[in-house]
Amino acid sequence: MASTTTKNALLLLLLLLLLFPLLHSSLADVAAAAPSSASAAEVDALMELKAALDPSGRLLPSWARGGDPCGRGDYFEGVSCDARGRVAAVSLQGKGLAGAISPAVAMLPGLTGLYLHYNELAGAIPRQLGDLPMLAELYLGVNNLSGTIPVELGRLPALQVLQLGYNQLSGSIPTQLGQLKKLTVLALQSNQLTGAIPASLGDLPELARLDLSSNRLFGSIPSKLAAIPKLATLDLRNNTLSGSVPSGLKKLNEGFHFDNNSELCGAHFDSLKPCANGDEDDNEEGSKMARKPESTNVKPLQAPQTMNVNRDCDNGGCSRSSSSSTTLSSGAILAGTIIIIGGAAACGISVISWRRRQKQKVGGGGTVESLEGRASSRNASSSLINVEYSSGWDTSSEGSQQGLRLSPEWSPSVRYNMEEVECATQYFAGANLLGRSGFAATYRGAMRDGAAVAVKSIGKSSCKAEEADFLRGLRAITSLRHDNLVALRGFCRSRARGECFLVYEFMANGSLSRYLDVKDGDVVLDWATRVSIIKGIAKGIEYLHSSKANKAALVHQNICADKILMDHLFVPHLSGAGEHKLLADDVVFSTLKDSAAMGYLAPEYTTTGRFTDRSDVYAFGVVVFQVLTGRKAVSSELRLLGGGGGAEYSGKLDDLVDPRLGGRFSRPEAAKLAGIALLCTSESPAQRPAMAAVLQQLGATQ
Repeated sequence: MASTTTKNALLLLLLLLLLFPLLHSSLADVAAAAPSSASAAEVDALMELKAALDPSGRLLPSWARGGDPCGRGDYFEGVSCDARGRVAAVSLQGKGLAGAISPAVAMLPGLTGLYLHYNELAGAIPRQLGDLPMLAELYLGVNNLSGTIPVELGRLPALQVLQLGYNQLSGSIPTQLGQLKKLTVLALQSNQLTGAIPASLGDLPELARLDLSSNRLFGSIPSKLAAIPKLATLDLRNNTLSGSVPSGLKKLNEGFHFDNNSELCGAHFDSLKPCANGDEDDNEEGSKMARKPESTNVKPLQAPQTMNVNRDCDNGGCSRSSSSSTTLSSGAILAGTIIIIGGAAACGISVISWRRRQKQKVGGGGTVESLEGRASSRNASSSLINVEYSSGWDTSSEGSQQGLRLSPEWSPSVRYNMEEVECATQYFAGANLLGRSGFAATYRGAMRDGAAVAVKSIGKSSCKAEEADFLRGLRAITSLRHDNLVALRGFCRSRARGECFLVYEFMANGSLSRYLDVKDGDVVLDWATRVSIIKGIAKGIEYLHSSKANKAALVHQNICADKILMDHLFVPHLSGAGEHKLLADDVVFSTLKDSAAMGYLAPEYTTTGRFTDRSDVYAFGVVVFQVLTGRKAVSSELRLLGGGGGAEYSGKLDDLVDPRLGGRFSRPEAAKLAGIALLCTSESPAQRPAMAAVLQQLGATQ
C-alpha cells in the first residue's frame, strides 16, 4: 500500500511539472481575455452620481451614457477600473463641483478610492458609503459638507484614510470609528464638531495621524491615545479641551500639537500649567459617567460533532475503519486532481489556439494584445497612474497614498508621501498659492523638518503619456545640482488622484518679475544686486548647457523673468529646468505663447520649431535688458538704444539704465552688459556667443 501511494505521489508530481508551464500560460491568456466593461448597473450609478455632483451638467461632459468607464474612448474622466472591469476609483478633486454626493455611489461595490476634495459640494455625507466593503480611501475634505459624520462609516473594514477636514460638519465624533482597524489617517480638522474625543480612537492599531484641530471639542484627552503604537502626529489645536494631558503623548515630540486649549494642564509639558490636583493619566471617555458593559454570559458556540475529523482516533491511534476511509479518500483525491489538471491543460490548449486564431484576424499591424493594451490603458495612460511598476521606482504607502522615490543613484534627497505634501501646504490653502499656470499650480509649504518649500502640482493630463518618457524626464531633473538652480527636494504622486507634485526649495524673495516695472514704494534692486543676478543666471545656464559625468547637456527652453527666483539673500536661482521633459508636447507649446509675447522666444524658432542652446542665449539676452532697464517689456527700439558698443552709445546709458537707480551705477559695467545683451539677442543664432564665452566676458567663473 505504501509503495502504491508513493508511486501515485510521484506520478502526480511529474504531471504537475510537465503541465505547469502550459497551465500557467493558459491561465494568463484566460485572464487577459476576460471582459473589462463596466456593468450597466455601475454606469447607472455613475450617471446618478454625475447628476448630483454637477447639477449644471457642464463640468463632467465626458460622463455620458453609451460610454464605457472601463473601455476605449475618453468617457468618464476621473474614473478608473480594476482588472475585473469594476469601477475602482472616482477622482474628481478640484473640479469646482457644487452639487451633492449621491447615495448611488454605494452601487459601486468595487470602489477602493473616492476623491472629491477641493470642491464646493454641500449637503450631508451619505450613510450608504458604509456599504462599500473595499473602500480604502475617502477624501471629502475642503468642501461645504454639513450634517453629522455617519456612524455607518465605522463599517468600512478596508478604510485606511478618512479625510473630512475643512467642511461644516457638526455633532460628535462617532465612537464607531474606533472599529476601523486599518485606518492610518483620520483628519477631521476645521469643522464644527462638538463633544468629547472618543476613547475608542485609541483602539486603532495602524493610526499614524489624527487631526481634530479647529473644532469645538471639549472634555479631556483620552489616555488611550498615547498607547496607539504607530501614532506620529496628534493635532488638537483650537478646541476647548481641559484636564490633564496624558504624559505618554510626550513621546510624539513635535508631532503633538495642543495650542489654544487654555484649560489643559500637565507637568510633563513646559508650555502647560501644572494641574491643581497633580497629573492624572487616567483620562478615559466618560470615565466619570459611563462604565464598560458587563459580561453578557453568552456561552461560546460549540463546534458541531460532524467537524470532529479525528473522532475515531484516540491518543494518536486510529481505528481500521478510519484508516481505510483515509486511504480511499487519498485515492479519490489523487484521481480527481489528475482529472482536473488534465481538463485545465486541455482548456488551456484550446484557449491558446483560439488566441492565435484571433491574432491572425486582427489587421493593420495590430494584435489582440496591442488592442487590449490600448483599451485597458485609457484610465492608466498617464505615467502617474502606473509608474509604480517601473523598475526605477520604489513605492511606499503611508496613509495608503503612493509616494515615490527614485532609485538611489539618482534620487532626490527626500521622498514624500501625499499626506506630508497636504500637511505642508495646509491642504493647498488659497492663502499659500504662489502662482498658477495653464498646467500647474504652485503652493508655499513648510515640511515637518521646518524647511520652506514650493510645491508644484501638475495634473496627469499635462504630463507625458508614455511612462518611459516621463521617467527619463524626471531622471534629467534629479541629476541637476547647481547653486543657481532651484533644487528639487523630492517628488510625490497620488495614483488615484492623477496628480504629481514636485517639491522645490522655497525662494523667499520671489521672481525677478516682481522687481520689474515697480511702483513708488516698492523695492528697487540696487546696481550690485542686478549685476549679481545677471552673473548668477549666466552660471546656471552654462551649467545646464555643459555635459558632465553625471548629467547630459540640457536646453532650458523657457528662460524668462518669472523663472528667475531669488532667495533671502537675492542670490538668483533658475527654476523650471528640465520640466519640459515631463510635460506633454501640447502643454509645452502652450507655455511658449507667453514667452513669445514677452520677446523671449528666439526668432528662428518660428521657422525651425526647434530649441538649441543658442535659443537659451537669446532669452538670456532679453533678461539682461530687463535687468538693466527695470522693465518687463523690452522693445526692439530699446535694444537698438544700446547698440554700437563703447563710446558710441555710452552717452545713452542714462536713457537705457533704470532711472529708479538715480544714476547710481557703473557706466563701464553697464556698457559691457548692454553689449553682451545685444550680442546675445542677435537675429542669427550663429552670431550669438556660447554661455561659456558669456561667462568669460562677465568675468564670472563656475
